[in-house]
Amino acid sequence: GKKLGYTFNNRNLHNVSLGQGQEVVAERALDLAAKEGHWVILQNIHLVAKWLSSLEKKLEQHGEGSHQDFRVFISAEPAPCPESHIIPQGILENSIKITSEAPTGMHANLHKALDNFSQDTLEMCSQEKEFRSILFALCYFHAVVAERRKFGPQGWNRSYPFNTGDLTISVSVLYNYLEASSKVPYDDLRYLVGEIMYGGHITDDWDRRLCKTYLEEFIKPEMLEGELCLAPGFPLPGNMDYNSYHQYIDDALPPESPYLYGLHPNAEIGFLTQSSEQLLRTVLELQPRDSSAGEGGVGSREETVKALLEEMLEKLTDEFNMAELMAKVEERTPYTVVALQECERMNVLTAEIRRSLTELELGLKGELTMTSDMENLQNSLFLDTVPESWVKRSYPSTASLGSWFADLLARINELEAWTRDFSLPSTLWLGGFFNPQSILTAIMQTTARKNKWPLDKMTLQCDVTKKSREDFASAPREGAYVHGLFMEGARWDAQAGIITEARLKELTPAMPVVFIKAVPDDKQDTRSMYPCPLYKTRQRGPTYVWTFNLKTKENPSKWVLAGVALLLQ
Repeated sequence: GKKLGYTFNNRNLHNVSLGQGQEVVAERALDLAAKEGHWVILQNIHLVAKWLSSLEKKLEQHGEGSHQDFRVFISAEPAPCPESHIIPQGILENSIKITSEAPTGMHANLHKALDNFSQDTLEMCSQEKEFRSILFALCYFHAVVAERRKFGPQGWNRSYPFNTGDLTISVSVLYNYLEASSKVPYDDLRYLVGEIMYGGHITDDWDRRLCKTYLEEFIKPEMLEGELCLAPGFPLPGNMDYNSYHQYIDDALPPESPYLYGLHPNAEIGFLTQSSEQLLRTVLELQPRDSSAGEGGVGSREETVKALLEEMLEKLTDEFNMAELMAKVEERTPYTVVALQECERMNVLTAEIRRSLTELELGLKGELTMTSDMENLQNSLFLDTVPESWVKRSYPSTASLGSWFADLLARINELEAWTRDFSLPSTLWLGGFFNPQSILTAIMQTTARKNKWPLDKMTLQCDVTKKSREDFASAPREGAYVHGLFMEGARWDAQAGIITEARLKELTPAMPVVFIKAVPDDKQDTRSMYPCPLYKTRQRGPTYVWTFNLKTKENPSKWVLAGVALLLQ
């Protein structure tokens, strides 16, 4: 206020946080402020969508004849999607708009994190060296967790609203603990920051493990001995003043790269590729949708769709005859139950595909009236995306329609081969199941029944072989051989039998065949192991399937920070 030539006391400023019936208070504040020349701050107007038209009228009313010093400041959270844009156009047109966007890149994020403090902050603690070192490490931690989001699911399984409040309150906690104790309580600090301040936002167990691992790497006794690197080539600075820390960032922080986050450079290739694909898909969806072909065109939209749906209907096989399959089954073992369940789910999907394609074919011939569902299906076929009604009955997939349909036919072939005599295939294609957990559970159930072990005291052991699918002629006596796994974030060294650094530009190298067997909990070897999550797709998050322990010579924390996971696609 002073900078703009105004002098204020609390009576000149009306700050209203909207929601919970505060609209009446806001209207009174606006009326009084317009008359007396006060300022009004209206916070969180996105919470009162129905009142916004009244606000627009009120602002229009006070636009003329009000005191010359009268000002209104409005704040709102950004809308998650265009459909959620609720602020009236009149308010937007008549206002000066300011958006606060997070900085991009580690350099800008680290400077911004440090900007929340000052020289006075650095001098306020009696244990000055410890306080400054941990404060800088917390600033780096904050910058890492905020900026890691750009790497998509390999960065975080879900996106979290980490904010500067998390950092400042963590530093306050750090100050209080150091003032109360002569020794640095590393475990307590890591717990409070990782499980409460930042962990309070986190809803995914694997993301919680990642947050915890960062803190174990950044906040530990070695940090006071000058032996800690926050990133390759970036040691934790010693005891400096405030401006020197900013200068140290400019001088010593390596150029922006995934290494600053503990990730492999492939992570950047992956997220840039996905961003490009998203952009190109959006451009494709924006093209005109009239059915006439342009000059020199290879055929109209309708002709393209007709040719595609005819080809799909021709290739689509008949549904599984469940009555016949049931009659074939001599004993309902856990494996046969899984096979039958998979056939039932496949029938639901293929029936919907056949129904919707046949309906669209009749619509294009003019024998049926085109409905909105048929138009949506036509658009999906033309844009090479999987139609919505198919997705609802399908399995998670990130593939385009052409790849998805080829994958569907391969899944049907696998089921047909399995249900000929219901003997377990020599190697199972784990990614070919609607519900991969079911076959993994069946492995445990079969072993538990055979050896009379309690099911709840068992776990799956994962041994990676050196062979490919073609090298196996029959299934093992216990457990199962599994093929079709891929690794993201690293690769498997088949000769050494351990996880190792990924090769550049090999984003998801294939794994050899994996032998999975059930063992009692207490017989599982957990030494030098990385607990590796298995997901159905690169979207990770809700597509989680299981956890397999994989051998590693490196500290498992390296693979946690690198976002290493197994994928079924």
